[in-house]
Amino acid sequence: MSVIAALPILIHYAIRRPPLTPETKLRLALGLGLLPLFAAGSSTQAGLAGTTEREFCGSCHVMDLHVADANDLSSDSLAARHSRNPFFGDRNCYVCHADYGMLGYPVTKINGMKHVYSYYLGGFRSLTMDEALPRLHLFKPYENLNCMQCHSGAGKLWREIPEHLALKPELEQNLVSCASVGCHGYAHPFSKSQADTALQRLMDEPLHAATQGGGHASSH
Repeated sequence: MSVIAALPILIHYAIRRPPLTPETKLRLALGLGLLPLFAAGSSTQAGLAGTTEREFCGSCHVMDLHVADANDLSSDSLAARHSRNPFFGDRNCYVCHADYGMLGYPVTKINGMKHVYSYYLGGFRSLTMDEALPRLHLFKPYENLNCMQCHSGAGKLWREIPEHLALKPELEQNLVSCASVGCHGYAHPFSKSQADTALQRLMDEPLHAATQGGGHASSH
């Protein structure tokens, strides 16, 4: 709308060439400065908001399996379970991977540009899914702090799990990952090696048996 409002001002000046009176200068300042600046800011904000959607993350073909898993109602992966949570929904990729430091928003966007660079200039764009999957990785280990933005450790359900309390110092120092074998499992298990996946299934069997038997096992 700002661009549309600026056009008549600029067209009028280009055709009529009125004298540069204070009134004309004010109109030009509006048409060349304020309105385009407002348009640039609003479009940038809209664009940045779009980058928080899972659809944007899936625009790179190497993320097809990640998006398909998140959309799969039968999947039990961490990513899929969070995508079904209304607090995450279509923004689950961003919410889980965002930087939650003081400058979290710009840092998150800068880190995202690293992935864009890797896709277009790092060779990923030309790879098939089978070729890309073993090479996909985060630029730094996933921190438990991201999990603890929601699972703070202060809630009753979290504290009822003995393993949580026993491992709390290690969890806070990222010595043990929440999304690892023996804990809550990989967020994207299909992206792991066959050995990792087999180990994950082996670790899940006692939990599954306890749940089926009416035990207190929980993944919360």
